[in-house]
Amino acid sequence: MPTTPTQTLAADLLNRLDALILDADRQTKPLELEPYRSQLFELFVIADASGLMRDDSVPDLSPEGLSRELGERWGLKSAAQSSQTMLNKLSPEHLSKMRLLWSFLRMWMEWQYAWSRWVEFHDSPATPHPVSSAAE
Repeated sequence: MPTTPTQTLAADLLNRLDALILDADRQTKPLELEPYRSQLFELFVIADASGLMRDDSVPDLSPEGLSRELGERWGLKSAAQSSQTMLNKLSPEHLSKMRLLWSFLRMWMEWQYAWSRWVEFHDSPATPHPVSSAAE
């Protein structure tokens, strides 16, 4: 089945995100620190500029879409379902991957929020607010 350039780009971004996050995990380095933070942010910028994070985008690289995709790749969906069915805890390996996913998604969502509000704070010139004195 032929793929579109957008699908190819999305697959590449997803593969790069997956590899980068798992590399940080193997190195026991936090995603929030360099070099991971800036590399993840560069991928975020590409995903956003490509329109892959809009609500109606297919493929979907929004936080929800990435949660589904990476969760599926890492076996988290089936592990969570099995854990719930069997009434037992997630394995330490799956729990570690779940924390890793949450850490990544938190940054991705924060960037998405800040990016979406950029214009609100940067397009118009700043208007100084009058300072009120305590004596008034």
